[in-house]
Amino acid sequence: MSLLASPSRILRSQFSLSTLNSYRRLAARTMATAPEKFEWLCVIPDYPGILAKRMEIRPAHFEGLKAALEKGHFKMGGALLDEVPKEGEGLKINGSTVVAWASSKEEVLEILKGDIYAREGVWDLEKVQIYPFKCAFRHEFP
Repeated sequence: MSLLASPSRILRSQFSLSTLNSYRRLAARTMATAPEKFEWLCVIPDYPGILAKRMEIRPAHFEGLKAALEKGHFKMGGALLDEVPKEGEGLKINGSTVVAWASSKEEVLEILKGDIYAREGVWDLEKVQIYPFKCAFRHEFP
């Protein structure tokens, strides 16, 4: 007999309602479930004076992002800037920010460590800030 039987079957069975509820609680506690995934806001500073190297390996960074995006690791991301760029000036990038999708802060850090910016010494992961993030809204501009 199934331990998760309907109430009408319980009345006809040898199990009392309290016994059945005890089995249900035990089953809920012992069933293996995957940890719930959550969004994580990550602020990842670059090492000082590394902009030229960042720009050199940027194409490889974008290429590597394809697999991470296919795996669902990131919801969005982009460069952190020292200031709003003036017309005709290049971007003064000082780091990155991403919204990651993972089960834990540790998992996020492992994902970040796999990026070429981390492996090639662009990102300063000693100073990374990773926060659980609950998005209130998302709006795409045309």
